[in-house]
Amino acid sequence: MMPDTASTQILPWLLAALGLSLVLLVWLAFQVAALARRQDAVAQDLADSLADRVEHLLGHQQLQFVKELQAATSAATDRVTDLLAEQGERLQARLATQREETALRLAELGAGVAQGQERLRSELLAETLRTLSEHARADRELLQSGLQAASAQLTHGIEGLGRTVGERLDAIGGHVNQRLDEGFRKTNETFVNVMARLATIDEAQKKIGDLTTNVVSLQELLGDKRARGAFGEVQLEALVRNALPPDAFDFQYTLPNSTRADCVLRLPAPTGLVVVDSKFPLENYHRMFAADQGDADRRTAQAAFRADVKKHVDAIASKYILPGVTSDGAVMFVPAEAVFAEIHAYHPEVVTHALAKRVWIVSPTTLMAVLNTARAVLKDVETRRQIHVIQDALGKLAKDFARFDERMQKLATHIRQAGEDVADVQTSSRKITAHFQKIEAARLDDLPPALPELDGD
Repeated sequence: MMPDTASTQILPWLLAALGLSLVLLVWLAFQVAALARRQDAVAQDLADSLADRVEHLLGHQQLQFVKELQAATSAATDRVTDLLAEQGERLQARLATQREETALRLAELGAGVAQGQERLRSELLAETLRTLSEHARADRELLQSGLQAASAQLTHGIEGLGRTVGERLDAIGGHVNQRLDEGFRKTNETFVNVMARLATIDEAQKKIGDLTTNVVSLQELLGDKRARGAFGEVQLEALVRNALPPDAFDFQYTLPNSTRADCVLRLPAPTGLVVVDSKFPLENYHRMFAADQGDADRRTAQAAFRADVKKHVDAIASKYILPGVTSDGAVMFVPAEAVFAEIHAYHPEVVTHALAKRVWIVSPTTLMAVLNTARAVLKDVETRRQIHVIQDALGKLAKDFARFDERMQKLATHIRQAGEDVADVQTSSRKITAHFQKIEAARLDDLPPALPELDGD
């Protein structure tokens, strides 16, 4: 430990010497700079004075004196420069010597510091290893105790888990058996339902076969004019009977001109009788859409279809519109929506011709709208016809309501009086109850001299 103490004592002296050398060097630099500045100032002053003398003095002697003065000045400057150079060299040599001495002392000091650090490092390393070994032994003991506790806890947990898994497996087995039983039962029910559905499908196939036979029969039926006419009349009758009251229509009605109408609607004045006749122009309609028809044949069928419809319109206008007997218009009922749509969509000239003849072409859907309108008109007329009965009934109802209001007011008065009586009875009951409580508590001295009447207050 002695070298370290010597090094510690030498180090401040070295630092002080180094600082003093630096201060001296800085002072010399400032002195050199000041000397140079003074030399420059002297030279400038000499030059200025020489210039002034040259301006005032004329002649060769004055100029020669100036030259000699300049040479003397240059010589003085050189001597000052040499002196500064010698001083700088001596200073640098001295600084170099001091630098070497300082480096040697620093090297010795560094060696001593390195030895001290190495010795301190060895001591710290030994102490650290001893501490680490003690901590490692304590950690190993703690880890062994923790592993033993964890092993015991894990063993206990595994046993509990085994018991829980066994119980869960038993429960799952029971649920699985129950689900399997339910699955078998539902499968049997599903199988029975499937068999029933198959039987229903067989019946439906039989019905489809019967329906196919009926469709073929319907096509054969619609192929005959009389059959088509009967079909239209039956459909017309069903629609009218479902929409209007019985006294608002007649079927197969004979007009004064000895013509028989399929149906007449008895509407209030000024409409009167409205004739509805069923027409079913189907032959040329089918020809228009036949797959084996060419364009020329299809155009021919369209012209024939328009002619058929116009012929039916003219016949209805001439037979079923009678001035003074029927209304000024009639209805042509087409039983097929497709035929009605074809007329209104692609044959507007036919519709215009029918409107000119005051014949309205309707389908089952549009006829229902007409019949609903007629039913509303009939209902309105019947309401107006029975208006006096309604007024009489309303008058009687007003009298009955006045009596009801009078009796309700009397009842309200009785109810209010009954409420007041009930309140009085409750007051008397409370008073009697209070007296009985005082008697039971043997507080007879608190009673008044005489009991008040119960009907008071």
